Amino acid sequence: MIHAVAPRLLKTLLPVAALATLAGCVSLGNEPPPTLLTLTATAAPAEGDATTGTERTALTVLEPSAPQRLAITRVPVQIDDANIAYLKDAVWVEKPTRLFRRLLSETVRARTGRVVIDGFDATIATEDQLRGSLVEFGYDARSSSVVVVFDALRDAEGNRIVSRRFRSTVPGIAAEAGPVGDALNRAANDVAGQVAEWIAQ
Repeated sequence: MIHAVAPRLLKTLLPVAALATLAGCVSLGNEPPPTLLTLTATAAPAEGDATTGTERTALTVLEPSAPQRLAITRVPVQIDDANIAYLKDAVWVEKPTRLFRRLLSETVRARTGRVVIDGFDATIATEDQLRGSLVEFGYDARSSSVVVVFDALRDAEGNRIVSRRFRSTVPGIAAEAGPVGDALNRAANDVAGQVAEWIAQ
């Protein structure tokens, strides 16, 4: 009887042990963090640089949509396929979708030389628009990795819509606010660079 029960008990305790290991790294409370996270473009236009264009050649970058777990200012931690938590002391200065939109705008402008409209502007109706969905933007505890996934949608000539998925993973990251925030910034810049190259083609 003891031998029959032990394997089932061990199977039950293993996920609990994994959660206990992460207990000091994740948080379900609302205590204010010591600092706030943000995104900084590594490829940005130099001060004084001027670009010109028309509504036909300019590009509008719209705020991407996101699943509910990313629609807040916390950094999600994927514990397993069915459970997430939020990283302790890791809070964005504003919603990551807005931060990512501005990062995209800065990067695309710097790398393509095009006029880029950051966000919707009712007074400028550009023919070319970049939008999409921020699918992943957080920490995977199973692989100790930061993951950023962006599904881009772009209007093309002839009323066509072109889509493409961009991904960046930074492995070997400790489950702490500082390292995760830095890795997310690097991964977001990597994805933005990939998007800029796609647009420049």
